Amino acid sequence: MRNLFLVLAIAGAVIPYLFFFEFFVEHGVALPSFLGALFANGAAGGFTADLLISSLAFWMFLIVGKAERPWIYILVNLTIGLSCALPVYFYIVAKNRTRSG
Repeated sequence: MRNLFLVLAIAGAVIPYLFFFEFFVEHGVALPSFLGALFANGAAGGFTADLLISSLAFWMFLIVGKAERPWIYILVNLTIGLSCALPVYFYIVAKNRTRSG
């Protein structure tokens, strides 16, 4: 199971950036255009809202649950995305459980 989390973390880092790269090639590195595209229509807005709420819930879980070094996962979430940060967290937790038990 732990290796599956590692594969998902890698996929969660690579796949979203393929889409981001495509956007930036087409539109340039223009933050207003990128932010506008996040809410360009109902589908995009729904996915964006879902991601923002899920990220906030993950951060709260890390902080309230007193995770070891929560700032690492929050940083990964902010720089790469939740699709990488959450599997990385699961991978580390599974690794620590295997080591201790």
